[in-house]
Amino acid sequence: MSMPSIDAPAPVHGGTDAEARPVFVTEQRILGLPASAWPRILAPIAIGVFSLALWEFAVRWNGIPSYILPGPLLIGQTLVADWATLSGSLWITLKITFMALAAAVIVGVTLAVLFTQSKWLEMSLLPYAVILQVTPIVAIAPLIIIWAGDINLALLICAWIVAFFPILSNTILGLNSADHNLVNLFQLYGATRWQTMRYLKLPAALPYFLAGLKISGGLALIGAVVAEFVAGTGGNASGLAYRILEAGYQLKIPRVFAALLMISLSGIAIFLCTSWISHMLLRRWHESALKREN
Repeated sequence: MSMPSIDAPAPVHGGTDAEARPVFVTEQRILGLPASAWPRILAPIAIGVFSLALWEFAVRWNGIPSYILPGPLLIGQTLVADWATLSGSLWITLKITFMALAAAVIVGVTLAVLFTQSKWLEMSLLPYAVILQVTPIVAIAPLIIIWAGDINLALLICAWIVAFFPILSNTILGLNSADHNLVNLFQLYGATRWQTMRYLKLPAALPYFLAGLKISGGLALIGAVVAEFVAGTGGNASGLAYRILEAGYQLKIPRVFAALLMISLSGIAIFLCTSWISHMLLRRWHESALKREN
């Protein structure tokens, strides 16, 4: 008995690669952003608005004086009224922050490359980098101010000390995390140490470096503010830390909160900028930034 023939299913395409490509569903966009991004934006905003409303209600209900705890509305009014003074001080603090972050990137990456090329150099110098990291900046800032001679240089050094170690340690980890099989392959094909560093180790270390950059961005701002607190410099060229000290001495507590708000928002902006840079550099090839359907 002959077996019944089974017809193969007709192909849904003409057999070309272009027709066989998978069809991806386009996500709906709202105001230029993907619909899935809005919950991550609206959820923290809702929590923040609720917390501020509860804070304002508690201050008004209990009649708390503004020199003890001002309400959010008074802080906002103070921020608008003193914007000319506070914005100038914020720019001075941010200038020190960005200069320290740039110096941390240059020195940290350079030392990381040198350390991975020479284990003796790493064993000799890395302990001193650890010592700088674990030493409280408040303890050594007065000495740095005395030795530097220039107050801006002293502030820059203090902020750099706080910011550079995460970049150094993360970049060293990334450079040492390159696939050893690929390292052996590069050696097999006669690649020089510079070629191995440029085409293999540096791309492998990029996600680690960017993770350290996110941390160092906030630390540079903290270091700059702490150094300004210790220095206590006044005049027109003073940062936000001095404005906080000045307002505290005068019991202008709303101005203190306004300056703290500016520092906090600046830190958030720095983190968002470094996160955006990380996403743009990794989104096409690294697992941490690839968009998944599941």
